[in-house]
Amino acid sequence: MKFTRFTVDTIEYKGVLVEDGIREIKGNIFADWEYTGKVFSMDEVKLLAPLAPNQIIGIGANYVASPDERPNELPEIPVFFFKPISSVIGPEDEIIIPAGCDTVKFESELAAVIGRKAKNISEEQVFDYVFGYTVGNDVTAPAYFHETGHWTIGKSFDTFTPLGPFIETEIDPLSIRVKSRLNGEEKQNSGQELMIISTAKMISYLSHVMTLQPGDVILTGSPVGAEFVRAGDVIECDIEGIGILRNSFVKEAVSVDR
Repeated sequence: MKFTRFTVDTIEYKGVLVEDGIREIKGNIFADWEYTGKVFSMDEVKLLAPLAPNQIIGIGANYVASPDERPNELPEIPVFFFKPISSVIGPEDEIIIPAGCDTVKFESELAAVIGRKAKNISEEQVFDYVFGYTVGNDVTAPAYFHETGHWTIGKSFDTFTPLGPFIETEIDPLSIRVKSRLNGEEKQNSGQELMIISTAKMISYLSHVMTLQPGDVILTGSPVGAEFVRAGDVIECDIEGIGILRNSFVKEAVSVDR
């Protein structure tokens, strides 16, 4: 099933994608929900990020270009980082390049959505705790990385975490290919075999550090091929079976004191 959020005439709804549009639902998608009987056509809706995340956790440098480049030994402590929920936007929303830099970097990613409280779970248990998957774009402004290597500011600007268009609950995460197109030209196209830390391993690891909650979003890393972009560029992050997350880049408007 494909879950999403959307607005019609500024009123927000939740729904499930069906053949003739989006069927409205009510309730908690992670626990107890039901159809309301209303169906909206795709022409009348504005898609939002498919959920309002509880928290967002990303992993750094998690893909190689070919299987023979995978390290023989995995890092004892993977590089994780948090992104603020205020950075979340939806499909077709504009990504704002902040003042102080002319370029930012797109990073197309598979995003896992936690559906059950998870603490100290094994790798074999992980997929029992994942509600579904959506497409993420971990937009980054390296110009704002701290000189000692801290990434938080460069990952945290408003609009820097596009998500969508849907949460797909019936997909094999091991068969997924993460793709992106910049202004129509393919830049990324990698399967899960090119991951350094697998989705199961990273979620299991995180669950031994913190209690994961329903609505947590785990960004699983971006394939080789991410590039710097400028205002006017259009990025499409694409995972077959989930959908295409399309956003354009604009420069932050600078106010002039009078």
